[in-house]
Amino acid sequence: MEESRSGEDVAGEAVVDTKPVVVEPTRETTEPSKPPEKITPQDTAVVAELVGASVTTVTPATPTTAYELRESRVPSTRIGRLWNYGGLAAGMFAGAIGEGLSRAVGAGSTAGGSVMLSPANMERLVAKLSRMRGAALKLGQMMSFQDAKMLPGPIQEVLQRVQDRADYMPAWQRDRVLASNLGSDWRDLFSEFDEKPIAAASIGQVHRAVLRSTNARVAVKIQFPGVADSINSDLDNISMLLAAAKLMPKGLYLDKTIANARTELAWECDYLREAECAARYRTLLKGEDEDVFVVPRIYPEASGKQVLTMEFMDGVGVTRVASFSQAQRDWIGTQILRLCLREIVEFRFMQTDPNWTNFLYNSARDRLELLDFGASREFPAEFIDKYVALLAAAARLDRGAVKVLSEELGYLTGHESRAMLDAHITSVVTLAEPFLDSAPEVYDFRGQTITERVKAQIPVMIHERLAPPPEETYSLHRKLSGAFLLCARLGSRVRCRELFEQALQKANIPRV
Repeated sequence: MEESRSGEDVAGEAVVDTKPVVVEPTRETTEPSKPPEKITPQDTAVVAELVGASVTTVTPATPTTAYELRESRVPSTRIGRLWNYGGLAAGMFAGAIGEGLSRAVGAGSTAGGSVMLSPANMERLVAKLSRMRGAALKLGQMMSFQDAKMLPGPIQEVLQRVQDRADYMPAWQRDRVLASNLGSDWRDLFSEFDEKPIAAASIGQVHRAVLRSTNARVAVKIQFPGVADSINSDLDNISMLLAAAKLMPKGLYLDKTIANARTELAWECDYLREAECAARYRTLLKGEDEDVFVVPRIYPEASGKQVLTMEFMDGVGVTRVASFSQAQRDWIGTQILRLCLREIVEFRFMQTDPNWTNFLYNSARDRLELLDFGASREFPAEFIDKYVALLAAAARLDRGAVKVLSEELGYLTGHESRAMLDAHITSVVTLAEPFLDSAPEVYDFRGQTITERVKAQIPVMIHERLAPPPEETYSLHRKLSGAFLLCARLGSRVRCRELFEQALQKANIPRV
């Protein structure tokens, strides 16, 4: 049976079955409960604008075989990481030459397309990113939430695969990180500590443990060595590789995506900051949402800048249970969309990581458990006010107001071609469709066609856009489009129109 976990942005929830190790001190030291059938929506809505927004109608997934975690040493020095990237580049170019020669004699891949995107090269890329971890793997996970039509098919497949896997570090590297953060006697803090992690991702790995002082079950997130110090060099190296290999289409503003990744990765590598963000989020959810969401408690006495110990969450990833009833799927989708708009309109503070495995459903407590606050950030009031006004304009089909507000926000310069202007406005209005006066009272994400209509505008926007969107857009839209995708993945039915109206009321923005 699949186990849940706490604390790391691991898509795919790779899990291994391990027995806990009882830790002796190194020295003396002083059936699921269903939500109500009738769901009362509150103040939320979901939106995603054209940049990076994508929704796919998906039949709720059935569980797949868990990926078996693999151990490998993390390249922790800049020279070592540069050597690995150089080897990847050389291997991919050699692979491209070999693929070209094979195709010339009729023995290569039958898929056609760029020789750089051959199946063998894609395997090289997956293997190297999984071993390197850090910034490159995180960038891949971030870009996997871009629209599939904006990326070459083989690249999209690679990005989806690296969400599901990362190697874990050997015990000697792990213990070195623990000792430098918690002291050489770190084992004294725990009565049990699982030697093998239950999950591993781009920045760190997670171990199950029990605190000796309180007997509390905890998840211990341990950062990979060298990851924080190599953010800039890693991103520079992967950027040069992508550019030299021409793996990305023009118009994606890869430099802006990478600049945003630098900022967010620095945040995510600071576990002390993450602990503060989690505490802030717990406070924000008090009252109205205490009976819906749970944020794990942080244990400062067993935490440091590269180690974060938190309450263990018993829920299961919301997309990984095939037995959810339709009422449960509707409830989960509604609560996640409602939370997204609370983050925008009320908090102006958002946990921006879109990975679906950051949302766990605890059937025993009938709660949604929230994980991973490393990428949490604030948004300026001026930006949020205009952004919400843009959504309201789109919801009432006011194309003129959408144009004006898009220019004020920086999505448009005012000098766009007619084709670009039409594509932009049409995309925004299309994405507001669930909130229109004419929209169904209950929007069924299983039958939505928004995706296809927005995708039809993407080729124009890639070639005609004059300027990248504002910096706030990258993380905001990645989270919102991820929430929208989640509802489609679950097949949720949500009272979007009512949720949006309540959100506007809280923001004191008239609908008409």
